[in-house]
Amino acid sequence: MAWRGTSSLSDRFFATLPYLLPLIDVIVSGFGKFLFAQVPGLALLFAPLAPLIMVYSGVPFVGLLVFFALYLLVIRNENISHFIRFNTMQAILIDIVLILCNVVNVYLIGPTLGQIGSSANFLIEVLFNVVFLGTLAAVGYSVVQVVRGVYPDKIPSLSDIVHMQIR
Repeated sequence: MAWRGTSSLSDRFFATLPYLLPLIDVIVSGFGKFLFAQVPGLALLFAPLAPLIMVYSGVPFVGLLVFFALYLLVIRNENISHFIRFNTMQAILIDIVLILCNVVNVYLIGPTLGQIGSSANFLIEVLFNVVFLGTLAAVGYSVVQVVRGVYPDKIPSLSDIVHMQIR
């Protein structure tokens, strides 16, 4: 979207930071536990995030505080560049999708498939892997596009919602 203008290096840097929220959330919520068990080297890629993960999981409601801080202080502040606000909103929407997946897992999938027995373990593993890899793909695509200085607006439905929210 070149018509929105160019993005400076500082805009690119600050636009990548909100994507830490869904990345940390997908790890803390445990969606990657099966892949981490199957591919032990994969956990090493996320080792630099360990201090943030400890704070995120150790301090009560820090995720909620970060969520509202990003929404109120960045997205609703029209003095901040459109590029940063767009990416912040997209990161928040990715995180909302993760929260909904976690709610479905905790209240619907877990209890229901847990009663079926061990035959459901494969299905749970596949669902967790899909959510984890889907989040990694969305965050990875977005960060690469932001580093290039391009709007990451090709995520189906999600990017359209962001465009409607950010004027």
